[in-house]
Amino acid sequence: MGNLCSLFAPPKPVKKRRPITKRQSSGAGSGSGPNSNRWNRVRSSSSRRDNKFEDAVIQEHALAAAAILFRQQNNGGGGGGGSLPFDRSSSQRYPASGSKKNQLPRSSSTRSRSSTDPLLQPHQFLNQGVIKLDDLETNHFVLVHGGGFGAWCWYKTIALLEEDGFKVTAIDLAGCGINSYNINGIASLSQYVKPLTDILEKLPIGEKVILVGHDFGGACISYAMELFPSKISKSIFLAAAMLTNGQSTLDMFSLQAGQNDLMRKAQIFIYTNGNDHPPTAIDLDKALLRDLLFNQSPSKDIALASVSMRSIPFAPVLEKLSLSDANYGSVRRYYIETLEDNAIPVTLQENMINSSPPEKVYRLKGADHAPFFSKPQALHKLLFEIARISST
Repeated sequence: MGNLCSLFAPPKPVKKRRPITKRQSSGAGSGSGPNSNRWNRVRSSSSRRDNKFEDAVIQEHALAAAAILFRQQNNGGGGGGGSLPFDRSSSQRYPASGSKKNQLPRSSSTRSRSSTDPLLQPHQFLNQGVIKLDDLETNHFVLVHGGGFGAWCWYKTIALLEEDGFKVTAIDLAGCGINSYNINGIASLSQYVKPLTDILEKLPIGEKVILVGHDFGGACISYAMELFPSKISKSIFLAAAMLTNGQSTLDMFSLQAGQNDLMRKAQIFIYTNGNDHPPTAIDLDKALLRDLLFNQSPSKDIALASVSMRSIPFAPVLEKLSLSDANYGSVRRYYIETLEDNAIPVTLQENMINSSPPEKVYRLKGADHAPFFSKPQALHKLLFEIARISST
């Protein structure tokens, strides 16, 4: 125990006592002399104070050593050997007496902290009781993918939200993901969004969800907002088609006609009913997926998308939405811009925002058209923040 105490002895008390040790040695060596009586008087007058200081230091060392022993014994360590391994993290848990008080523990992340980062991560807000899921209007997210995508694209977002205790439902729209509906047989938006409307229709009375729509999924959640406004707490448009009454998704994309050559080059129209009939679906050239959709995304996610994406039904893209102020307009809307987006450029996103202003606009720096791949943590924080917004 004596060796352990000396191991954790703080440097400052030792420095204060060192001059006293030298004087005592000098006094003992001289035995007597003109300075002897003076030194004895000084030592006598300060002996009580020094004893108290020594007691405090010893007590501090003993408490630190006992705590380390107790922790290592509980972890099954310290047995069999004559010495205890040094725990390098103990300097953070048991700082020296000269260190700053109330110091936050170091982060285990290798990324340097940004000035915009919160002191606590979303799950820490929940775990430490700052925010309780029960205090939120709803803790249920329903994630609606964009054209060509499927529920698979949300895998990072699902994991992060569920880690915080949220309930998450990621759906496959008709003919997407693992949904087996024939994509070329979809003739209306109502057919396409039926998996979403089925979920909302079956919600218990009084239960609400937060809808998140990406890309063409924005038109899909708008359609659902018009049908089930009382079952939707908030709607979040993520680099999505946020349309006005009487507008179609094709109308929205036509606003950037001639400005997005990459999108035009990537589109491959499918004519299942023959070339003399309208297209039934749209494919995207896989060779251009990285530049168009995933210019900031990890390679492994691009590989996942290249083997998972399916065709986009054409009829729902043509359909003009009927949106009313009483229904669609009664649901709180939020928009998340993706600033490195080549599929729906920022200028087009801001055009939609100005045409139908939402309650609040958020911006994701460094995010391409697939922020659930390129900026999953930042997206997660925004979703968490929007969920926290009070209903009053």
